[in-house]
Amino acid sequence: MARTDHYHDPTAPKATNIVVAVSAFVQDEHGRLLMIRRTDNDLYSIPGGAQDVGETIGRAVIREVKEETGIDIEPTDIIGVYSDPDHVIAYTDGEVRQQFSICFRALPISGKLRTSNESSEVHWISREDLDDLSVHPSIRLRIKHGFEERSRSYFAV
Repeated sequence: MARTDHYHDPTAPKATNIVVAVSAFVQDEHGRLLMIRRTDNDLYSIPGGAQDVGETIGRAVIREVKEETGIDIEPTDIIGVYSDPDHVIAYTDGEVRQQFSICFRALPISGKLRTSNESSEVHWISREDLDDLSVHPSIRLRIKHGFEERSRSYFAV
């Protein structure tokens, strides 16, 4: 299912719901960031997705990263909660979501990079190469906060 992200777009459709989602800021031993290229919008992103019913939020981020990248992780901290009502995501089935995502900092434990039906590319990307990638502004904000190693989690007021 394809999606279109609308960000501070006055012509964006109205959100019809909010779905709890997770994302993960994962760095390897060289400081490179785990990134995917999404199949639904062709943008680069940190891995993540929706929480399933009956699942804890921590298990959701572990599952999503494994599904999209092949990497097993250990969540260690929350970078922030991203819930900007001016960021809506329209899907081809008519659903329109307001963004709501909890971004975790996580350590890679094991696994080998591999793609999935949600990721056409999976890479460890050096910080200096991130500017060359097509990344949505909401994901760039999470990446910025991840590299800042803030003492407090981000959330919008």
